[in-house]
Amino acid sequence: MMHLMVGPVLALAIGAGCRLLDIPLPAPPKLQGALLVLAMTVGYLLGDQLLG
Repeated sequence: MMHLMVGPVLALAIGAGCRLLDIPLPAPPKLQGALLVLAMTVGYLLGDQLLG
């Protein structure tokens, strides 16, 4: 359960840090790339739940 809370907080912190420091956001610029990242994340979390 803690992993599900830490992930979004860390993602928001990285996004805010990139915005404050004017660094390009480390994310794909297209919707397909963002969906791929989301699918990999969901797959990782489901695998962790099923195997752990």
